[in-house]
Amino acid sequence: MKAEVPNLGKVPQHVAIIMDGNGRWAKQRGLPRIKGHEEGAQSVLAVLKAAKKAGVKYLTLYAFSTENWIRPKDEVEGLMKLLGFFLEKHSREFLKNKIRLRVMGQIERLPADLRQKLETVMEKSAKDYEHTLIVALSYGSRLEIAEAARAIARKAASGELDPETVNEETVAQHLYLPDVPDPELLIRTSGEMRLSNFLLWQLSYAELYVTDIFWPDFREKEFLQALEAFNQRGRRYGGVVTQ
Repeated sequence: MKAEVPNLGKVPQHVAIIMDGNGRWAKQRGLPRIKGHEEGAQSVLAVLKAAKKAGVKYLTLYAFSTENWIRPKDEVEGLMKLLGFFLEKHSREFLKNKIRLRVMGQIERLPADLRQKLETVMEKSAKDYEHTLIVALSYGSRLEIAEAARAIARKAASGELDPETVNEETVAQHLYLPDVPDPELLIRTSGEMRLSNFLLWQLSYAELYVTDIFWPDFREKEFLQALEAFNQRGRRYGGVVTQ
């Protein structure tokens, strides 16, 4: 059954998701870990559809961290092939539904053929879009902030930037995707209570929603439930909510 979009008073413009639990989902079923990732790809499609239907403009998915490179070689290779297959199969659907694909992270570390596929879809989908899917690949937030600091330091050393003028906005403008608004809602599946080096700067004031459901079982209904929970939050930003 298709989940109906609830009557939401407010819809987050940007939702970020830590997609966790693929391996444990597969282990519970006596399956190889890659099967969990394959099923998780179906959750990506379901959540992307739900986000578009609800009016979410930006959806950022934590697909592969800089730390994930230490996983077994066969699992890493399987993930890269799965992502390539996913792009081949669904790129036309992205274009049809006016969904722009963007990627953040150390893209240069990805296999050359996968980089080419990503670049092709990103280029084509940037021409006409209404929603944006951001995939964090080979991504680490501490590295992103360190790279921003180095860029700022170089500008200060060359005289292009006055160090005394550096503020929060300066740092934000040197992150990977400075034109993207900060997430208002972070969803993490599988019940883990940590950020795992994901968007540490951008999530400063995001609402957190953690569910015990493994990512392969997180579909449209579960996503809409997270949006309903977001609607119950009072967002104060350090101030006081007045009713």
